[in-house]
Amino acid sequence: MFTGVGRIVAVGDIHGDYEKFVAVLKLCRITDAQGRWIAGKTHLVQTGDVLDRGPDSKKVMDQLMQLEGQAEKAGGRVHALIGNHEYMTMMGDLRYVSDGELAAFGDGPRTTPVGRDPQATFPRYRAAFAPNGPYGRWIASHNALVRVNSTIFMHGGLSPRFIQRDIVQLNDAIRAELRGERDAQGKTDGVGSDPEGPLWFRGLAEPLQQPLLDTYLSALQAGQQARRIVMGHTIQEGGITLRAVDRLALIDVGMSRMTLGAPPACLEIVSEPGSAKERVSILK
Repeated sequence: MFTGVGRIVAVGDIHGDYEKFVAVLKLCRITDAQGRWIAGKTHLVQTGDVLDRGPDSKKVMDQLMQLEGQAEKAGGRVHALIGNHEYMTMMGDLRYVSDGELAAFGDGPRTTPVGRDPQATFPRYRAAFAPNGPYGRWIASHNALVRVNSTIFMHGGLSPRFIQRDIVQLNDAIRAELRGERDAQGKTDGVGSDPEGPLWFRGLAEPLQQPLLDTYLSALQAGQQARRIVMGHTIQEGGITLRAVDRLALIDVGMSRMTLGAPPACLEIVSEPGSAKERVSILK
C-alpha cells in the first residue's frame, strides 16, 4: 500500500507482445527511445498477463526487471502484478505458451495448438518458472493486488466474497501457492485458482445496474479504503472503459497482436498538489 504518489500509470495485458509493450511505455512517458526510465517518481502498474500467446514474454519480463531498478533510483516504482497466466505457468498449466516463448528458453516446439494441453515436458521452460527458477522467483516476489493512494489495482477483479479480505493476506496466500507451500486452510491451491479470486473474477466487467455498482463501490471503500478499482483480464473492444465516472476502470484493450492487436493505451491518474483531487485520463 502506497500513499502520496503524484502520478500513476496503469498498463493492461501484454501477452508476449514486446513491441506493443515498448510502444505503450513511450506513449505514456515512462521510457525514452532507448527504453530507459524517464518517469521520475511515477508509479507504473502493469496488471499482469505478460505471459502466454505471444512470442516475446521473456523480453517483456527482462524489460520490467530493468525498469524496476531504474524507477527505484529515480524515486518511482514498478508494480508488475501477478495475473492468471503467470499463475497458470508457475502451476504447470502450459496450454497457452507459444512456440516463440518456448524457443526463448531453448525449448519446444509445441505438438498441439495453443489453447490445448501441449502434451510435452518442456524442461527448460518449466525450470525457468519453477519456484527456484529465475523467472519463477521474480514472479513470486511480486504482488497480485496493490493499493496506490485511493486506487486498488489487480488483474481480474475483487468479487464481493473477497472485498473484505486484507490485501496483504491475499498477496501472501497467492505467493505461498506459487512457492508450493500450503496456505492457512491447508490447501495447495486456493486464492490464486479461485474463479472469484483477484486473478480470475470477471463480474465487474459485466454490465452492472448503477445501484448495484454504487453498492459495490461503497463496500470497496469500507473494506479496502479505496474509492477506485482498476483491472485488466477482460478485453474491452472499445478501448479502456470507465464506469461510475472513473471509479471502475477496465484497462485490458487487447494490445497484443495475438489477441485484438489494438492500439496501445494506458490509464493515467495524477494527484493535484496539496489537494485530494485526482485527474484520471486515458492516454492513447
